Amino acid sequence: MKIIILGAGVAGVASAYYLNRAGHDVTVIDRQAGVADETSYANAGQLSFGYTTPWAAPSIPLKALKWLGKAHSPLLIKPDGSLFQLKWLAQMTANCTAAAYARNQSRMMRISEYSCALFAELDATEKLDYEQRSGGTLHLFRDKNLFDLHQKSMGVLDSFNVPYQTLDADGVLQFEPALAHIKHEIAGGFELPNDRTGDCRIFTQKLAKLCQERGVQFQFNCAIHDFQLSGSRVNAVRTSAGDLTADVFLCALGSFSRPILQKLGLDLPIYPIKGYSLTIPIHNADNAPQSTVLDERYKVALTRFNQRIRVGGMAELSGYELQRPPVHRETLSMVAQQLFPHAGDIAQAEYWSGLRPVTPDSTPIVGRTRLDNLFTNTGHGTLGWTMSLGSAKIVADLIDHDRADVKFDDLNMMRYAC
Repeated sequence: MKIIILGAGVAGVASAYYLNRAGHDVTVIDRQAGVADETSYANAGQLSFGYTTPWAAPSIPLKALKWLGKAHSPLLIKPDGSLFQLKWLAQMTANCTAAAYARNQSRMMRISEYSCALFAELDATEKLDYEQRSGGTLHLFRDKNLFDLHQKSMGVLDSFNVPYQTLDADGVLQFEPALAHIKHEIAGGFELPNDRTGDCRIFTQKLAKLCQERGVQFQFNCAIHDFQLSGSRVNAVRTSAGDLTADVFLCALGSFSRPILQKLGLDLPIYPIKGYSLTIPIHNADNAPQSTVLDERYKVALTRFNQRIRVGGMAELSGYELQRPPVHRETLSMVAQQLFPHAGDIAQAEYWSGLRPVTPDSTPIVGRTRLDNLFTNTGHGTLGWTMSLGSAKIVADLIDHDRADVKFDDLNMMRYAC
């Protein structure tokens, strides 16, 4: 079959990899000049297979109220002038119940665990170098009350057979020796040994290169304008490069999936939640993190690459604008200086922002649509790289032979009746 994939981020490229492997004629189109130039460009660098949790949690409404207006808040809400923002917030709040949380986490963990196995397989067979590390991740607590509260809730990972270790201050320093200067502040931590780290953009670029070598076509600087329909089928996608025809179309456009698919009368509840990151060149490796540290005080992650530290965090609801206010750079710089003050040259850091495609239930929208030959692989939120191979293999198998190795019927857009 001839298949056109809309979007050359990690979800689109991973989908191309599996569809090409199944023997299909695959073309990937993107309005950017290259692969992974938007959300996959500079994310926090984590493969969080163990700590795959929904944003919509029972504790979130109260936490959100406490965070709003707080200096260096991990959550910022700015009215974007749309009714959709209000509707999405209401849908997300409706998912902040214990029952919804358990259902949504189960769905997400299903994809995440599948993706974890596929990453192990990909690393063994393709041997891509994307500055990956397999040292696990550390969730660091500098507040004893918050640490005690999380200890009570970490048992949920047992039901998914996710290994983790509870650490005291000495255990935290054994995991990350460069934190010794703040030992007096450390309340404890949780180590998740199965989590991994790496550079998502490098991963996506190298996987795309592999796809190209095996026959996948990439068409860049190709803006999507509209679609040509015939009954319940898409005949062509209308682009700045002309009308492109295919047997099957797969939408992997992240935050831009909603406005594009609205042209077909499909209303995906995906909101673009902005995150920020700094990429800091290392000048003293001994003072740098060895893996990933998630500072629970500010919800900021610090990840070690070969010669760089990626510092990422915050969730801003402000529509599609991508401005980078200095105040958020200051937050990321502050956390980096508090935890690893002599590791890198913050003055030379690259400051970036990107839009995470978040659904109200935090679960991606993967699978069929009500149009016969249109599929989606989008809405992964902050876990797009973590779930990338799992969701890509699911949708590729559905396109190829209408079945998958894991349960999939509760992942598509029909759960929103759209």
